[in-house]
Amino acid sequence: MPKYIALINWTDQGVRGVKDTPKRVENAKALARKLGGKIDIHYTMGEYDAVAMVEMPSDEAYNRFTLSTAALGNIRTKTLKAWTLEEFQKVTDQL
Repeated sequence: MPKYIALINWTDQGVRGVKDTPKRVENAKALARKLGGKIDIHYTMGEYDAVAMVEMPSDEAYNRFTLSTAALGNIRTKTLKAWTLEEFQKVTDQL
């Protein structure tokens, strides 16, 4: 299943409602499950407020997920598509 790394920053609205974060995370996890995927979030210090590892069945499902969560106005994300070593080796074996 495709994997994505989401670099997350809270918006001003998101920071004002930071106490609602656990509920928002549960809602995001439920949406990910509904789309056939899963999400694991870690909160960070530094340039980003959180980092999420997301698995979704397709790029389209991931886009639906991120657009749906971003539309709530609490976060902005940057996405990196990720591959395991085994997946990456399939590419390099063809070089």
